[in-house]
Amino acid sequence: MRLVIDAGNSRLKWRLDGAGGVLAQGLGGIEDADPLPKLPVGAGAISRVAVSTVASEEKRLRLLQSLSSRVSAPIRCYWSEACRNGLVNAYRNYQQMGADRWHAMYGAWLDYKQGFIVVDAGSAITVDYVGSSGHHLGGFILPGLHMMRRSLQVDAARIGFDPIHVSDCSPGKSTSECVNHGLTWLSSALIGRVHSDSENAGVRDILVTGGDAERLLNLGLKATYRSSLVLDGLAAIDAQVDAE
Repeated sequence: MRLVIDAGNSRLKWRLDGAGGVLAQGLGGIEDADPLPKLPVGAGAISRVAVSTVASEEKRLRLLQSLSSRVSAPIRCYWSEACRNGLVNAYRNYQQMGADRWHAMYGAWLDYKQGFIVVDAGSAITVDYVGSSGHHLGGFILPGLHMMRRSLQVDAARIGFDPIHVSDCSPGKSTSECVNHGLTWLSSALIGRVHSDSENAGVRDILVTGGDAERLLNLGLKATYRSSLVLDGLAAIDAQVDAE
């Protein structure tokens, strides 16, 4: 069995794959005493562990130590690559790309080789464009909704508001409305730009993943929801490495 892990700076998503497909999956905290809660098998049943992470080096090492104490299988971290199986990274210094972005693109590439856009709505929002030739055309990195809301709470002390999710982007008539409607307004603008870019580039398929994916879909993003896109790409790469 293969254990695949997508570890951010705070949250961690894991999945256990077997010959018959997905056996179990769950969420945890990267700094929790048990970052893999409810993992249903003993250490001896797992033959490989693959990790995609954007966490700090300190957190990564603590995670590996925790995994090593629980799982006897070899643990391998996978990073961004210059190319794989026809997918070509646009970065000159491809090592600088977050591993989750590369693995999400590769997960999409396996099913959408005619070109696509990946929107990952997590702590940061990333948007990546891949043409039908497999060449990554570049992308954008934006602060995520929680990050923007927290910035206003922490860095602008006199802006007091109740953080709530709303779908209204009309001009606000209170500070809380101005903030919450403003975040919706920005999200709507992002969605409009993604749709416009999709049309201009002739790329039909848009895929969305990440914790705020449902919010973007509810606001009108015309995309296919893929909750485990990073893990899909990571698992495929690890399987290819295992077969070499």
